[in-house]
Amino acid sequence: MVDMRRFRDEVAGWAGGGSGEPARELAQLLGVHTVVLLEGLSDLAAVEALAAGRGRDLAAEGVCVLSMGGAMNVGRYAGLLGAAGLGLRLVGLCDEREKPFFDRGLDAAGASRSGVFVCTADLEEELIRALGPERIEQIVRAEDELRAWQTFVRQPAQLGRPRHHQLRRFMGTKKGRKIRYGRLLVEALTPDRVPAPLNGLLAGL
Repeated sequence: MVDMRRFRDEVAGWAGGGSGEPARELAQLLGVHTVVLLEGLSDLAAVEALAAGRGRDLAAEGVCVLSMGGAMNVGRYAGLLGAAGLGLRLVGLCDEREKPFFDRGLDAAGASRSGVFVCTADLEEELIRALGPERIEQIVRAEDELRAWQTFVRQPAQLGRPRHHQLRRFMGTKKGRKIRYGRLLVEALTPDRVPAPLNGLLAGL
């Protein structure tokens, strides 16, 4: 059975220099009309978790949520998937410091910037602020990582730093942790606490 993961894989191969024909065929087969351009896998996990929590199947709706492996790749992906390529609608979510990459990439591809939602620092920071450090620490404890967290905050480089900065850094200290917490933090949100960029992105799909 062909699914959206196959389409994502083919797009990644195309961006890496392969043929675009398989991606083109799959886009038609799956009815893809919109691609959400994301910097990394933790953003992808968060967007998919929020969609699932609201009872939405983005793939069934013809929406592909795509990790580009970094904002510097947006120009390449926008060129392949936008008006000059597959002709798909492009939207995205990015960190504030990465917005210039999105602006330049979308402009070069002739795509609108209006569908790009910007996090103040990054999505992890938005989620930590929405939930609060105390709730995040409860999630860390539930994930059986309390000892690792306590060891981390005792490191000299972390002494005296604000709790939300420590938590944000902690999530990036182990492979896969940032992706896992991207999903867990979104699942812990109440509807009224969803960060505006994430909420706006999903509402626009």
